[in-house]
Amino acid sequence: MDKNRFPPTVTAALFLLIFGALGYLFYRGIGANDLSGQAAAQDQQFGQQVRAYLLENPTVLREVITKLQVTEAQETQNRQQQMLSQFKGEIENDGYSYVAGNPDGDVTIVEFFDYRCGYCKKVYADLMNVVKEDGNIRLVLKEFPILGDASVLGARAVMAAENQGKYMEFHSALMELRGNITETRIMAMAAQFDMDAEKLAADMKSEDITTKIRRTYDLAQALSITGTPAFVIGDQLAPGAIPAGRLKQLVAEARENAAKSATN
Repeated sequence: MDKNRFPPTVTAALFLLIFGALGYLFYRGIGANDLSGQAAAQDQQFGQQVRAYLLENPTVLREVITKLQVTEAQETQNRQQQMLSQFKGEIENDGYSYVAGNPDGDVTIVEFFDYRCGYCKKVYADLMNVVKEDGNIRLVLKEFPILGDASVLGARAVMAAENQGKYMEFHSALMELRGNITETRIMAMAAQFDMDAEKLAADMKSEDITTKIRRTYDLAQALSITGTPAFVIGDQLAPGAIPAGRLKQLVAEARENAAKSATN
């Protein structure tokens, strides 16, 4: 952030104070149609009183800023909840994102990820272990390549590999890959997994894959997801590399909320 700029909440607070003072002056000017003489003196006195009060009570600004932060956070959370509800079908059952774990699981974890994202790679082992140990989690994997052309190349390769029944093999290989994603490495993986390399290369250029990636971009934008990894678990959006313990906690909360909804 530019050190010479105020944070948005500070700017908003100052704007409200300045705007209020100017509004008062404008009202006085229009109402009295006179900014000289007695009216001008009263306006100057008002400004001095405001200034003096703020100098003597600087914590007022802090209180205003804190209130704005709380209000903004609540508004953001409300918007997220609304979007999660509105797009629930697209999030959990878009018809093209790969479903791992237990397809009939009672809780769905949705992950937006990028194959070049270090945090995605970091959380990968914990995520897969939690899904395996639980046994009743449905894991929806959404390729969200936002870190450049190599990320898009990786997403296309994995989505194309699904046509040969090798999605998870490719997905795991790219999550465990160190270094950049290249066509040479992708073709080497295809050979390792006994795949038809020519078919893979052709399928990677599919317009259908382009459309699916665009749909995921649009969904992420609607949910205000701008980074990876980002998880949707039940009715909660949880960004970042979440440790195994927190993943388990969110799954438990999702089950509890689902049970409560079923009894209501």
